[in-house]
Amino acid sequence: MSAPRWSVEGRDWPNRAASRFVAAGGLRWHVQTFAPEARDAPATILLLHGTGAATHSWRTLAPLLGQHYHVVAVDLPGHGFTTGRPVGGLSIAGMAGAVATLLGTLKVTPQVIIGHSAGAAIAARLAIDGTATPAAIIGLSAALLPFPGLAATLFPTMARALFVNPIAPHLFARIARTPGETGRFLYRSTGSRIDDAGVACYAALLGTSAQCAGAIGMMAAWDLVGLRRDLARLKTPVLLVHGDADRAIPLSNAREAAAAVGDGRLETLHGLGHLAHEERPEEVAAIVRQYMEARI
Repeated sequence: MSAPRWSVEGRDWPNRAASRFVAAGGLRWHVQTFAPEARDAPATILLLHGTGAATHSWRTLAPLLGQHYHVVAVDLPGHGFTTGRPVGGLSIAGMAGAVATLLGTLKVTPQVIIGHSAGAAIAARLAIDGTATPAAIIGLSAALLPFPGLAATLFPTMARALFVNPIAPHLFARIARTPGETGRFLYRSTGSRIDDAGVACYAALLGTSAQCAGAIGMMAAWDLVGLRRDLARLKTPVLLVHGDADRAIPLSNAREAAAAVGDGRLETLHGLGHLAHEERPEEVAAIVRQYMEARI
């Protein structure tokens, strides 16, 4: 199975100078770090991307936040340039446990965790389980609840069927290598139109069968029903930032999720899709700063 190579797919990787590789919990993690020139940043932010993505998802937002905060972004297991498989697999709990081990190795204690889509579910799991103690969680297009209606049953079932089919990742990778197909897929599935640099990164990753297998495996192991049940135990303040043109997760889902936690708030971005933080990173950075200045 082909995997993204740092010397090939990563040759022109966004913010490559901020990258390093760290061994933790049996994995070799790709980590990017950003910080202001001043020695002491006011807070540390951990960035967790969504399914099928990697650190390129933060290519503009991370440096913007890094002007004011200490920012750590990682490629999650099965994604990007991180290699190895966590002890608990690609489930929410398994991913959260792996991230907690990495934070221990890095000696990083994030005051805020920002998660996009499935990354927000991992952030919630970390806080619920007490393996991280952030002062706040910010979910961008957060996937915290089961998909509405029939999709709640069909989507996980289809993902598991694809996961056990060894040919599926290779077929998806071949499609992603078709010129123009990744951009069309991103718009159809997310409602977002992102820049050419972002599309190129997604195409480079999804053109490898290992990235496709990681995304499928993550979706197949995802237990959002269990997370929904545990959200009542989440005491960490949560800000959800959600585009009203999101085709992946409806705005109604975000409203319900904000109401399900003890201290939840929703901020709506008009005209933006599931990749809103890639469409208008300056706007999202301003929302994050305003929230953190009030909370941290």
